[in-house]
Amino acid sequence: MNTPAKVATFALGLAAAFGAALGVGAAVGPVDDPAPAMAGHGGDAHGEETTSAEALLPAGLAVSTDGFTLALDSAEAPAGPATPVSFRVLDADGSAVTDFAVAHEQRLHLIAVRRDLSGYQHVHPTLAADGTWTTSLSLTPGSWRLIADSEPEGAEGSVVLGADLAVPGEHSPVPLPAPAHTAEVDGYTVALSGDLTAGQETELTLTVSRDGVPVTDLQPYLGAAGHLVVLRAGDLGYLHVHPVDEGASGPDVAFATTAPAAGTYRLFLDFRHGDVVRTAEFTVEATRG
Repeated sequence: MNTPAKVATFALGLAAAFGAALGVGAAVGPVDDPAPAMAGHGGDAHGEETTSAEALLPAGLAVSTDGFTLALDSAEAPAGPATPVSFRVLDADGSAVTDFAVAHEQRLHLIAVRRDLSGYQHVHPTLAADGTWTTSLSLTPGSWRLIADSEPEGAEGSVVLGADLAVPGEHSPVPLPAPAHTAEVDGYTVALSGDLTAGQETELTLTVSRDGVPVTDLQPYLGAAGHLVVLRAGDLGYLHVHPVDEGASGPDVAFATTAPAAGTYRLFLDFRHGDVVRTAEFTVEATRG
């Protein structure tokens, strides 16, 4: 075969191979399709219209999003009942943000939880003039997830960022409690009614009682009668919701939320009574719609 013929044959073969590759790509789809998302903070909780791609992005799973980054001063911390932890929220230029809007009575909400969903804490760090946030956490050995929920200057609404914190030492995973609709904490009983259905908005009602007597004088906490955080088992995808009626005082506190997918979720209800904030914890299975 002469040289021109060889070149023509090679070009035809290359074109055929390229066309086949395109066909395979179209068949299997993009490899980086985002996972199902959590609605709430980080999604369309502020009533803003979002694209389907934006709605699929889980909250709290990324260390950087919307031009902001969560930068821990150290990715490792010692175990202890009051371990100092510090971090900054950086803007797109890598500068520490020093101005944050107040949301639910605080400029930043920090959720700390071990990867096995034990040791949950919801704290409000102190902001220094240079943009450094500091707080103390009760840490046991293991891998922890820190989720920072805030409205930094320049952001359009809430920005939820997450980063891992390693706590050295021997540890064993704590088994996730079985699903239940009743939780006990410090002599209080909290009953959960309503079921999570994947992809559908669900109203969950939590009823607080003490010694069998309904609690009708819940004190406001962060501007409402209760504060609910939901974390998805496995990836710790974050859902932050608030009461349907922020003026409620108990015994019922209702929340509207949407589970993005079927699976296991852990619910943490913070409520205030007798000037003390307590947390009731539930394991819930979200079923397919």
